[in-house]
Amino acid sequence: MRTCGIEIKGSEAIICLMTLQSGLFELPDCRQNRFALSKDAEQLQMRHFQFTFAKFIEDYQVSQLVIKERPQKGKFAGGAIGFKIEAALQLIAGCDCTIISASQIKEAIKRHPIPVDFKDTGLKVFQETAFLAGYAFLAK
Repeated sequence: MRTCGIEIKGSEAIICLMTLQSGLFELPDCRQNRFALSKDAEQLQMRHFQFTFAKFIEDYQVSQLVIKERPQKGKFAGGAIGFKIEAALQLIAGCDCTIISASQIKEAIKRHPIPVDFKDTGLKVFQETAFLAGYAFLAK
């Protein structure tokens, strides 16, 4: 099962592709590590964003999206554009989507510690949260 961990930050969806086969995690190479949506996202931009992400899912045969949940209120609350991105991703046909909370991620990592230091994965620093979301989903 190919999974795409996603962190929505501002007007971007930061991603990390991951697979789990025979108990081994693999981080396949991919052409992109983030998708951006313009701040004044009108219907046309929303459709373009969704189409582009759906094409990415098709090209890389992703079967599961895992989005790290963002608070709706408070200091670290997600913005309107972020929630539009989340809705656009959840509505992509042919791919399951799961929202995972920070506490679920922590619990999964506590039960199944990450077998490698993040620096050794070859991913960019800003992809760490997306990596953790995907890992936590596959580890459970």
